[in-house]
Amino acid sequence: MSNPAQMFHHVAYRCRDSEATRAFYEDFLGMPLAQAFEIKRTATGRDASVLHSFYRLKDGSFLAFFEVPDSEFDFKTQHDFDLHVAMETSPDELQAVLAKAKAAGMEARGPSDHGIMHSIYLRDPNGYVVELAAKTAGHDADMDPAKNGARATIDAWTKRKAS
Repeated sequence: MSNPAQMFHHVAYRCRDSEATRAFYEDFLGMPLAQAFEIKRTATGRDASVLHSFYRLKDGSFLAFFEVPDSEFDFKTQHDFDLHVAMETSPDELQAVLAKAKAAGMEARGPSDHGIMHSIYLRDPNGYVVELAAKTAGHDADMDPAKNGARATIDAWTKRKAS
């Protein structure tokens, strides 16, 4: 079977407050608000009070959020390894956003050299980690599973875990 998923349309998360989320993603990061709509009734016929908002990335995909005031959700400060969203940027933009975040007194870490990319890490108003990543020159070659041994790495990891 071929891969039916060709690219992301959107990735969606819960948010505490749509305006605070908008201010971070649109005003701070420069991702334009593309759409927002209320969901008053779900497709299954349940009454709802939900705001769904979408922020456009340069590739045409979206990062989306649901604000659901009358439904409990455990917002917690996420660790990078638990949950984060990583978006590609240029090396110049990476440095500019890092400087902007530090000047604004925001939590900002990096840059971290991962070999295939350099990354900075921010925290959005919902506690999610936002990674901005700039590819290094060898990125595309290093991400080729025919050359990088990715499957062998997973197989070895799985074998070590089992023993």
